[in-house]
Amino acid sequence: MSGFGAAGELPAWGADGRSGRGEMFFPEEAHAAAPADFLQELPSYRSVLRRRAGPGGGHDPQGSLGARAGEAWGPQPEGAEPAARPLREYALSIAEKRRMRDYQQADIKYSSGWNQWKRTSSKSWRKVLKDIKESLSYLQLWRHDIHSIEGKFGTGIQSYFSFLRFLVLLNFLIFILMFGFVTFPTVISKYGIFNSSFAKISPKNTDSPCTVYTPSGNKGLVYFYTYLKDLLTGTGFLETTSLFYGYYAIDAALLHDVRYNFPLAYLLTTFAYLVLSLVWIIKRSASGFKRSLVHDEDQFQSYCNKVFAGWDFCITDLNAARLKHRSLQYELQTDLEEERIKRKIADRTMKEKLRIYSLRIFLNIIVLAVLLGCFYSIYKATAFSQEKSNNGSNTDFQTNLLVQYLPSVVITLANFVAPQIFSILIRFEDYSPAFEIKLTLLRCVFVRLANIGVLLFSLWSQIHCDNDNCKACGYNYKLYPCWESAVGQEMYKLLIFDFMIILAVTLFMDFPRMLLVTHCSWKLVQWCGLQEFGISDNVLEIIYGQTICWIGTFFSPLLPAIATIKYFIIFYVKKISLIHTRKPPGRPVRASSSNFFFLVVLLIGLVLAFIPLGISIAHIPSSKACGPFRNFNTSWAVVPHTILEFPTGLQMVLNGIASEAFAVPFFMVVCLIMFYFIALAGAHKRVVEQLREQLVMESRDKLFLIRKITEAQKTFR
Repeated sequence: MSGFGAAGELPAWGADGRSGRGEMFFPEEAHAAAPADFLQELPSYRSVLRRRAGPGGGHDPQGSLGARAGEAWGPQPEGAEPAARPLREYALSIAEKRRMRDYQQADIKYSSGWNQWKRTSSKSWRKVLKDIKESLSYLQLWRHDIHSIEGKFGTGIQSYFSFLRFLVLLNFLIFILMFGFVTFPTVISKYGIFNSSFAKISPKNTDSPCTVYTPSGNKGLVYFYTYLKDLLTGTGFLETTSLFYGYYAIDAALLHDVRYNFPLAYLLTTFAYLVLSLVWIIKRSASGFKRSLVHDEDQFQSYCNKVFAGWDFCITDLNAARLKHRSLQYELQTDLEEERIKRKIADRTMKEKLRIYSLRIFLNIIVLAVLLGCFYSIYKATAFSQEKSNNGSNTDFQTNLLVQYLPSVVITLANFVAPQIFSILIRFEDYSPAFEIKLTLLRCVFVRLANIGVLLFSLWSQIHCDNDNCKACGYNYKLYPCWESAVGQEMYKLLIFDFMIILAVTLFMDFPRMLLVTHCSWKLVQWCGLQEFGISDNVLEIIYGQTICWIGTFFSPLLPAIATIKYFIIFYVKKISLIHTRKPPGRPVRASSSNFFFLVVLLIGLVLAFIPLGISIAHIPSSKACGPFRNFNTSWAVVPHTILEFPTGLQMVLNGIASEAFAVPFFMVVCLIMFYFIALAGAHKRVVEQLREQLVMESRDKLFLIRKITEAQKTFR
């Protein structure tokens, strides 16, 4: 808590900003000439007195504060560890940093040779690591481009392109995993590279119709547009390549008497890329969460930060500077509007509350009806597309392609129409501007990710049935002899169609609009102006594609390579669109909060991807005619089958870990650890609140001192 320990003392900090016991302190430095009554009128000092007089408040003698200050500023004993951070990182004045440096140098001078060598080597090692980190930063992908975008358009738009770079690197690592442990062993074993071979065991205790799988490859003379259709839909010649699940129909790869358990490797690699994605996203979101806690200030601090510290010094472009001025003005207007709405909410009568709550319930029913309509349309479109595709009717190229892409078209229309309806309905719900944006974004996130779930549900309702077509194999083997490849083809089409829509919008909507605004002087055209570069919409767009990639990688192992190329091209498409065909958003976007929001939504997409993958691996019977899990009831069955091959002692250990006797104590330990971290987070939150209160007190002290100085000047005049 900010305050002065006694009359006539000024605040000073220790070397680490705390006393030896980790408490905030304000040491005494007696000034005989300072009038005690004057300093005792400071707001911070009065606040300290009130806290001491309150219940449970202790009385800290003035001498103890000074003693603690002396301990903090005194030299460290011999053998103590040096400061972990450089002096420039401490929030101290120049004079205090010099005193701290003198103490450290004196401590080094009188310390032993071993301690001097440790400090010197530690300092040199930190310098080497810093130089290496700076050198590696020059190898960062799109470093110059992203810095240029940041300088012209600010940190808000820069956060989108940094997020896009993160997804490129993530998909590239996932591709390396899938290629290294799945595709590469299959290819070298099938073609006998490095004297390798493969083992292929026919399924046992399985009816012969279940093992029949004839891919729809092209035979004989075909038209050129057939290859184009195959390239867009994943059928034909692509169905028999390593792009899809059905290609990996081996049970083991053999290389110089080394047996590579391919089904287990396929399953573990799937878990590995999901865990890699989860850990990397959590690691990146942790820093964003810390920044969001710092920016969660009260209104008084918010106004001060916007007025005195709201400028983005990365901006070098004049138009971007004008936009930043308007953004700051908009932020202040938004804060004032939120304060007005808060007062309006506080002054509402019971009749007004009933009216607004009834209206919100009615509007949310409309939102629910829109969602149900989207889901039903996707379900029927998927069923119609699968029925027509499996009938094999001879139709022309355009009709066949439209039928194949019908679910993707319906999903894209739903992703476009539903957010427009949500943005209109939210205006009548009478929320604050900040909450309006958050609620609209959450609804858009839900409709995009739920549409993928409905598509998969409609596919699985046809794959996993209860009629006579499923009795023999456990799935509809007549329509889907290799259902994993069919699901992979749907994910492939969604990814390709999403990419084509992004390119089409840029080429056929943004560029013509830019030409009209630039060369046409009609008032209507000039009033419409250029399209804004909506950061949130663009982020939801690529998160939707990334969720498709996570789900589809199990069914199409090379899908991450396509996603990497897609996002690589999208980076340059969006960059050109931002510079030439669109204008920066009028509403301000803070980089720290937007980065955290992007990663949270991406984490939601990853968690939702776990659900269909878990159902596919553990619940739906695997295809008996293709893939590495032909000899297992489900994909997960390879794990207990592999455990049975282990030694008896290891089997007992693994079975014990999987039993309830281990699970219950483990769950209790995890709960205790979780409660500990919750308590620790609460303690850190209280410290942050104290520091914020201290900043407020210091600002009030400054105002009080300025007022006193002004009064003294008037008196002397």
